[in-house]
Amino acid sequence: MKSFTALANGNDVILNWSTASELNNKGFEIQRSSEQSEFTTVGFISGYGTSTESHSYSFVDKSLAAGKYSYRLKQIDFNGQSEYSNIVNVLIDRIPADYSLSQNYPNPFNPTTTISYTLPVESSVTLKIFNIIGQEIKVLVNSTQQAGTHSVNWDAYGNTSGIYFYSLETTSNDSEVYFKTIKKMILQK
Repeated sequence: MKSFTALANGNDVILNWSTASELNNKGFEIQRSSEQSEFTTVGFISGYGTSTESHSYSFVDKSLAAGKYSYRLKQIDFNGQSEYSNIVNVLIDRIPADYSLSQNYPNPFNPTTTISYTLPVESSVTLKIFNIIGQEIKVLVNSTQQAGTHSVNWDAYGNTSGIYFYSLETTSNDSEVYFKTIKKMILQK
């Protein structure tokens, strides 16, 4: 590996790395650790197998909460052998100015989608899924969360195709700020 860098861009982290050549390279597991946590895999990028040419790679880790993050790459060969890169660190210190609820991605989806939202202060958060006639299907979040950007995955396996709604309701811990909004999404099987 020639280089491996991490750059904060708002609440995203952009990872870039390059190789001088590759031998039997199946690909790279991207692994992340936050303060006081073990490394977990957050993505995978396929390699070029065997190549004498230089190759560049990029991965964006999206919608992270404020904090310090460490990244490493686990390069995996087709025969199962692996090797770790050096660790790079990055600091996300941007706290959102307002409450917001993003459109789920992807939309339409099958069967999983990601819902992201921002909190400018520590808040009590409830994120729920409803069907087209207003029946509650699932509670994704019901807890107090730190200020920052948060993402939740919803696996709609077992639910029928159609239109669903998701509702974000927050109250700041001092009970002075209240926010509620609803968005629509489509499950298409």
